[in-house]
Amino acid sequence: MPSTRVRASSGLLCDGVPFSDLASATGTPCYVYSGAVIRERYRAIDDAFGGYPHALHYALKANSTFALVTLLRSLGSAADANSIWEIDVARRAGFEPKDLVFTGVGKSAEELQRAVPLGLKAINVESAGELARIEQIAQALGPPARVAIRLNPDIDAKSHPHISTGLKINKFGVPVDIAESLFAAIGERPFLKLVAVHVHIGSQVTTIDPLRRAARFIAEVAERLKAKGLALEYVDVGGGLGISYDGTEVVSPRQYVETLVTEIAPTGLPIVVEPGRSIVGPSGTLLARVVDVKPRNAVSEFIVIDAGMTELMRPALYGAFHRIDPVSPRDGDARQYEIVGPVCESSDVVGRDRMLPPLAVGDLVAIRDAGAYGSAMASNYNRRPFPAEVLVDNGTWRLVRRRQTVDDLLSTELP
Repeated sequence: MPSTRVRASSGLLCDGVPFSDLASATGTPCYVYSGAVIRERYRAIDDAFGGYPHALHYALKANSTFALVTLLRSLGSAADANSIWEIDVARRAGFEPKDLVFTGVGKSAEELQRAVPLGLKAINVESAGELARIEQIAQALGPPARVAIRLNPDIDAKSHPHISTGLKINKFGVPVDIAESLFAAIGERPFLKLVAVHVHIGSQVTTIDPLRRAARFIAEVAERLKAKGLALEYVDVGGGLGISYDGTEVVSPRQYVETLVTEIAPTGLPIVVEPGRSIVGPSGTLLARVVDVKPRNAVSEFIVIDAGMTELMRPALYGAFHRIDPVSPRDGDARQYEIVGPVCESSDVVGRDRMLPPLAVGDLVAIRDAGAYGSAMASNYNRRPFPAEVLVDNGTWRLVRRRQTVDDLLSTELP
């Protein structure tokens, strides 16, 4: 995994910029992103396809901070949106409707009314009812709506149950038997244009077999449709490629892409992928400061930091692991710490039973690989403001999101 951090006399760095300088300039908590890592991770996937026709649609749900979305567009990325508001953000960042696919299990009437007229690359359809609602809107407008059917392949992604989406018990996608009836009738529905089939089995997939099985499944569906005279424009295999949070080996971008191409190339169809975490996850660090040290038991202490589940929900929500490092390590034997946030919930634990150099009030810690599902899932619980966000690029840094104020928090409220 690429690292944005190296040790120096000034402590940990991000692309040559000391984290301590960033914390002094912006305060804590603060998200810090490496532009170099985002470029490297994007190109690793894109280059692995070689000459095979493909498109990368960055999944905005992972992190939709405007500067990062704009950076990815500059690299040639298209976009995957899970709400009409993510579409709004993408369009403001310069993406054209033809660059956008619209995914999401519960697209509201308002969202569909706004999305269908845009002429998106595709709306990834989640049910027969949703397809009928899209058709009704398109019929009122005239041009057919471009749609892809999201299939539920009943494949276990072997990831956390909360982020597994490809099993029959999950809410996502259309079961195969229902999809077959939709395919059989769609040619007689003039206000619908079937452009693709779509599958996404889950997030943080770290082994190749589920990804291979999903690619093989979607290729077989595409071949059956071709035999019935339904010519697709592409197949969409979703996202889900995981990263290593704890240093263990995971599927590499090259292994991932080679597997997709091997399974799908016989169809002759271009491949769409929707990476999110695999691009931005390793680019981000959440900086926090120690605000208290409290006894826990005979062998460990609580380290209370000024960031918690309001800034990084993943540990509380999934029991997720993030490596945590002191920015400027002190001398002394490692101690066992329970690293906790300031939120009034016992689940607000950022790191359990960590062995770290001695920590004291005022020390900075770096919570690693926090670029995905950190900022995007932040909340204002306890009226905590959203943190500042910084992008480090080409040896310099800039603020890309200022820290929220109480005025910001109250700006939409009425007495």
